Amino acid sequence: MNAAPAILGALLLTVPLNAATVTPEEMRTAHQWVAANLVEAEDGPAFSFTYDGRPSSELLPAWKMDRKSRKLDANRTERTITYTDPKTGLIVRCVGVEYKDFPTVEWTVYFRNEGSADTPVLSDIQGLDMRVASNGQGDFILRHHTGTLVSAHDFEPHETALKPKETMRFAPPGGRPLGKVFPYFNIKWEAQFARDEALSLDIRAGQELTHLRLHPGEEVRTPLIVLQFWQGDGIRSQNIWRRWMIAHNLPRYGGKLPERAMPAVSGNHYPGLLCNEKDEILFLDRYAEESIKLDYWWMDAGWYPNKGDWTSTGTWEVDETRFPGGLRAVTDHARAMGAKSIVWFEPERVTPGSWLYDEHPEWLLGSDGGQKLLNLGNPEARRWITEHIDGFMTEQGIDAYRQDFNIDPLPYWRGNDAEDRQGITENAYVTGYLAFWDELRKRHPDMLIDSCASGGHRNDLETMRRAVPLLRSDYIFDPVGEQCHTYGLAFWLPYYGTGFIDFDTYIFRSTMCPNTTLGCDARRRDIDWPLLRKLIAQWREVVDYYLGDYYPLTPYSLENDIWMAWQFDRPDLGEGMVQAFRRADSFYEAARFRLNGLDPEADYQVTDLDAGDGLVMSGRELTEKGLSLVLRNRPDSVIIVYKRVKE
Repeated sequence: MNAAPAILGALLLTVPLNAATVTPEEMRTAHQWVAANLVEAEDGPAFSFTYDGRPSSELLPAWKMDRKSRKLDANRTERTITYTDPKTGLIVRCVGVEYKDFPTVEWTVYFRNEGSADTPVLSDIQGLDMRVASNGQGDFILRHHTGTLVSAHDFEPHETALKPKETMRFAPPGGRPLGKVFPYFNIKWEAQFARDEALSLDIRAGQELTHLRLHPGEEVRTPLIVLQFWQGDGIRSQNIWRRWMIAHNLPRYGGKLPERAMPAVSGNHYPGLLCNEKDEILFLDRYAEESIKLDYWWMDAGWYPNKGDWTSTGTWEVDETRFPGGLRAVTDHARAMGAKSIVWFEPERVTPGSWLYDEHPEWLLGSDGGQKLLNLGNPEARRWITEHIDGFMTEQGIDAYRQDFNIDPLPYWRGNDAEDRQGITENAYVTGYLAFWDELRKRHPDMLIDSCASGGHRNDLETMRRAVPLLRSDYIFDPVGEQCHTYGLAFWLPYYGTGFIDFDTYIFRSTMCPNTTLGCDARRRDIDWPLLRKLIAQWREVVDYYLGDYYPLTPYSLENDIWMAWQFDRPDLGEGMVQAFRRADSFYEAARFRLNGLDPEADYQVTDLDAGDGLVMSGRELTEKGLSLVLRNRPDSVIIVYKRVKE
């Protein structure tokens, strides 16, 4: 239900556009689309459904239609079209948002029964149903990514040429939004791209299974759909998307963007060390002793009663035998050292023997005897978990809420639906999940939320408006995999995180993200602490560049005999960085990379963070001739920063 198909629609241009600045033509195309589909809608809306066996294209022209418009702020206008069935009282409401500063439009469709009896069957709901014409100029190329497989292939980019009559279908098999598929076809919503003939493309997206009657007063909704219109180069279009993500989507905490942070974590990552008050404080003190400044202290799974098995969830109280002072003893200790706290929860998965399992079976989905799912579509269950987590966060002094989700919900949802109510549990559940987080954020506006979900399974757009993924994938500690995760994910998300346990310079730099988590066993004194302090200082110097424009400088590859490199550019600062990696089996000591986004008429101070020396190069030389790098070791890495020389 929180699935958010994000479609970047291309318009062909004869002149290349290198900068990510939006053009008047792109804005004009977006406004024309809004006028045609969200204002007048004379040719029918860009969504579809079947009602009582008849397609919406036949029904809607005969239904009463109302239009409303209101300004949300200086850059957003809300457009609402409402259709009313006079016979049954079904109201179909499409709520769209038009952006003034980006060639972007979004909408969600709501279906509400205002009648006094159950509706006829509502089915095949498609939040997006549209045809795109190519005007006879070239083929359709679909750029898409692998979802979360918990492997090095996570977020791998792909390009597929769509042939006439060919259909491509994307649907996460277990119900979690990014399970195996990407981008943004989520929570068991499918998206379908089908060539019907040589010159047009049909695009449909919606919840995979909807065949349901609505009770009086009941409402369901489609996923949030987003369209961005662009011209010219594909990488440029992705950078317009990244800028839109930062301007209008990346959540604000206390009115600010999420801080680029370096947490440290202990807990169940070390054999024989399950979370306890004494060891948590020991780790904090050891980091302080080594002069490592932490932004957050991360308390992962295991702090609740669980008989030594962190996967036993459903009793969300502190295990006082291991935490006699509660989590507050640890969070207060961290706060006194200048660090906030992150605490792990997994409220949706409920295992036998837990408090929720035994005391409130009516709130749970699933068969007796096995693990169950807390039904967030149940208002009473959602009210309880909201109040409980809210009070717990306040009582224990917790600054950031980490919600894991290690269960595929689809079988639980579908197992709860009657034949004429298929899809209703899923729809209500995900709407409830979003409402749960919205209420937490309302009560704790400064509280960061981590989306997690087995690392990366829940990073759809509506989730990313409320949370950030501090662990982008559960496939970790492999430097090649980490490099490839950054390469693929950075096309779409400007903020993400990962971490490491053991490290050297190459591993550290392979895992560098806007949020980079230290997992070192701080009890060890044989760690190269001076090197770690140096690498952390370098990370803090460059971390804000990750919120800039992103340019891959090499092809994507998981092979170990290549170089991989990318550039993050901050045109607002006239600064940026290049990260380059020579992998372990590469024969090549040198490579040259043409940079992007620079002013050809300006000069830039170019500095190797390791060597500390620099030189001045013109933007023209860096973009046309390129930046030459030499890495003599295998594997090896380098960070180059550049800053525009002030005139």
